[in-house]
Amino acid sequence: MAVAIKLPRMSDTMEEGTIVTWFVKVGDTVKSSQMIADVETDKATMELENFEKGEVLHLNVQEGETVPVETTIAIIGQKGEDFSHLLNESPAAPSEEVKPEAPTATAEAAKEVSTNNTTAPVQASSSNNGRVFVSPLAKKMAEDKGISLESVAGSGDNGRIIKKDIENYKASPAASYASVGVESYDDLPITQMRKTIAKRLAESKFTAPHFYLTKEIKMDAVMEARSRMNEYSETKISVNDLVIKAVALALKKHPNINSAWLGDKIRRNHHVHIGVAVAVEDGLLVPVVRFADSKSLSQIGTEVKDLAGKAKNKELQPKDWEGNTFTISNLGMFGIDEFTAIVNMPDACILAVGSSKETVIVENGVMRPGHVMKVTLSCDHRVVDGVSGAKFLQTFQDLLEEPVRLLV
Repeated sequence: MAVAIKLPRMSDTMEEGTIVTWFVKVGDTVKSSQMIADVETDKATMELENFEKGEVLHLNVQEGETVPVETTIAIIGQKGEDFSHLLNESPAAPSEEVKPEAPTATAEAAKEVSTNNTTAPVQASSSNNGRVFVSPLAKKMAEDKGISLESVAGSGDNGRIIKKDIENYKASPAASYASVGVESYDDLPITQMRKTIAKRLAESKFTAPHFYLTKEIKMDAVMEARSRMNEYSETKISVNDLVIKAVALALKKHPNINSAWLGDKIRRNHHVHIGVAVAVEDGLLVPVVRFADSKSLSQIGTEVKDLAGKAKNKELQPKDWEGNTFTISNLGMFGIDEFTAIVNMPDACILAVGSSKETVIVENGVMRPGHVMKVTLSCDHRVVDGVSGAKFLQTFQDLLEEPVRLLV
């Protein structure tokens, strides 16, 4: 019996998907556990596994087409089998696009009355997508004089520009300095990832009451410790790795920051799973370093590099991006001094990390050169209050300014 293959929900936030590539065609014989298509979800491009045996009778969705979850995308059955009843359950296929006919001038606008001349009008597109009707003679005169037809008021029928309009045209002072150029733009399709990012961030920003706490951290000790560590570590340790470790240890001391708003309850997590925001071509992904508090700096560094590579190659799987209890967004590597981030719900907080900059530090009335880094904690005020956020940041600062504490 013919079976409808429907687009499954391949991530927890997926609502629709795009068929990127079909691995099969109508008439092919398929078996269970065979991969039949690549599907772009809101998180990654993933292979779609088939669990039916038989012949591909119909492909209901074309490559590049986006459809909602549970849409019938293919039908598998026995050769020659009737499957029309299954198609009736699917959304109707879009009709062929009908190209609009070119606009035509009215009979009245097709004539120019002049004592010396009678001609058919020439139609030109104006910069505002309207229509400018102009006689061939007037058009030639305008071109010779360098007059833009869009700036000429026509006195002929239906506003048609005629010879005397060009003869009597006087440029305004502003027109003399008008820029010459072509307006252009590209309309880009919205990817599944970008749609989900837009929806989730809008929900967070306009649902969770955000507040922000910013702290300046001295980074000289971190720089020196990192340099010494990299003399012995096989994996080069980055400042970001030290930040992740410091955040993880601070969360263990302040579990109320390591919490989530679930609507009817607040979940206080005892485990620490750090989401690390990674920029990719279509937007932002947040792979997760699990149990970050119990991992060494070299383990964190290796894992972050591996997850970032998977994210950029669209190879992340659900287990790689699900379950974060806190998120870090680091734009310091791009030269950003300070910024605020939107809470990655249901997390209660996200830490925005700026760049480490050389500046003048004043200690006990004495100025000295040094490095500082600004971080901003965005908090969901339904879960976290200002004092709790401030205490977390103080612990985080203490850990980074005395980095030996990260190792004990």
